Order: sequence, then C-alpha cells, then structure tokens
Amino acid sequence: MSLTLQQLISRLSFRQMQVFLAVYQQQGYGKGAESLGLTQPAVSSQIKKLESALGQPLFEYVGRKLYCTRAGERVAEHIEAIFEQVASLQSDLHKLEGKLSGELNLCAVSSAQYAVPHLLRGFLQLYPSVNVNLNIVNRTQAIERLNDNKEDLVIMGLVPNDRSLSSLPFLDNELIPVVPVHHPLATKKNIHPQQFLDAKLLSRESGSGNRLALEQHCQQQRLSLNVTMQFGSNDALKHAVLAGLGVSVLPRLSVLSELRLGQLVSPVIKGFPLRRSWCLVSPQGKHATPVTQAFLEYIQTNLKEIHQYFQSLDIV
Repeated sequence: MSLTLQQLISRLSFRQMQVFLAVYQQQGYGKGAESLGLTQPAVSSQIKKLESALGQPLFEYVGRKLYCTRAGERVAEHIEAIFEQVASLQSDLHKLEGKLSGELNLCAVSSAQYAVPHLLRGFLQLYPSVNVNLNIVNRTQAIERLNDNKEDLVIMGLVPNDRSLSSLPFLDNELIPVVPVHHPLATKKNIHPQQFLDAKLLSRESGSGNRLALEQHCQQQRLSLNVTMQFGSNDALKHAVLAGLGVSVLPRLSVLSELRLGQLVSPVIKGFPLRRSWCLVSPQGKHATPVTQAFLEYIQTNLKEIHQYFQSLDIV
C-alpha cells in the first residue's frame, strides 16, 4: 500500500539519507560505514529502513559487486538536492547573523595547485567560518568530477569545448621552456623551436592540460613533438629536468623558485611562452550554494588585485 506524503515524511530521517548517500558515493557498505565512522551492520540497518519507507530496493548485488538500482539512482539525485538545500539554508541563516559559513568543495588540476592557496587566502580572511575541501587531481579526473557533479567548482586551464559547462577565466597561465642550468641550450641564442623539442623532451602524460596545449602549439606551427619520457605530475617532471634527464615545458608558477635560484633556465624560443588562462569551471545551470556564489563574486571583484599580486611575485 502506498504511503501518503505525511506518512512517508514521518518514516524518513536525515540519518537514513546520509547513510544512503555514503554507500552510494563509496560504492559499498563497508567503505560507506568507514566514511561515517559506523559499523557495517548499523549502515545496513539504516538502508533497510529507508528501503522499507520508500517501498523500493535501492541496492542490489550482482555476484559480489554492489550496484545501485534505477530507483536508487533517482533517490540519490533527490537526496543530493535536499542536502544542497540544507546547506543553503544554513548559509542563509548565518547571513542573517552577518556571517557566511559552510563548505566550499574545490577541485584543481595539479598544475594549478601553486595558485590556489593565494586565491583562498583573501577569501578566507573575509569569511573565516567557511571550510574548504580541496582535491588535487589530473585533468581527466577533473573532467570526471565535473561530469559526476562532485565539486562546486573545478580549477583547470584547458576547458573542454562543452556547452554544458560554464567557465570564468581569472588568471594567466604561462607555459615556458625550461632546461637544466648546465644544458647547452641554457646559454644558446636563436634557438629554433624544433631544436628545443628534439633535445630529449620530457612531458606530462597524454590527456593532461599542459600536454594538450603543447600538442596544439606544435600542430599549429607544424613542429614535431618527440617525447622521450612522460610523467604524471609537474613536480616529478620538474625534478627530472633538474636531474638532467632532458628539457620540458612547464607552468611558470611551478618553477619560479628554481628559476630564481638559478637551478633552471628558461631560454628565449620563438613561439614561447604558451599563454593560457586558469578558469573556474562548473556545470551550466548548476545551483550555486551561497558559499560558492560568494567565492565567485570574490574572484570577479578582485581580478585586478589577483593579477597584481601574482605580478608582484614575478609569477605571471
């Protein structure tokens, strides 16, 4: 027998929904229980109560793997929306008290990690009650998190050409050629781009924003890209260049200290630096929480100051 709305409300609890969402996101009872600090039997009990109240199975096992049912997928969408509204309510109530609080869930590609702390510093000085959750990932993972709606905002350089995404450029990102200080190209003049690219080029992995930018540049300039080694992070790539394994193209932000200390050299090469922009990206039409909206407004209001700050550090 179907329940009335009032009967359903009386049988549902936020705890049940929280437990369901943990199991759904962690794709397992054990991991869901661990994320909440609960025992697995306690989690199973809450899921059973929720399934009983809704009259639908929400999860099912196929072999030993747990899957969410079609009903469970719909329930997940609605629970996520409910929790967003609760977070919005909390922020609105804090606004009435003259302060903003809540969570800001940010995801940044690894090459942007050098800029993010400087962006957050001023924002958190204005809103000290805001908690920031920051995930550092590669570009492929960032796009996946965008598609899965797991973050409020994603910071990346090369935004997918997708009309379903909204982006706000906020800071220049220069990709510069770098060589070890004792490399023959460190003091050479009139270096041809192809000569640099043939000097044991080290690069990020295929699909990364830096690699895509370099591939696009080479295609436009009809240059051959001969990668001898590839790395999964800018730090690993930088240390490989420092070790004398080859040359590379890296964000200026990531090698500022090494350039100042004279450990790396950025030779003058026609066509470089490659100029891109860091962007704040979110799904088009995604409901922005009050905290997310405040962060976007802070960035837009302080664009000039952000640029001046990085220029003062000789970063941009």
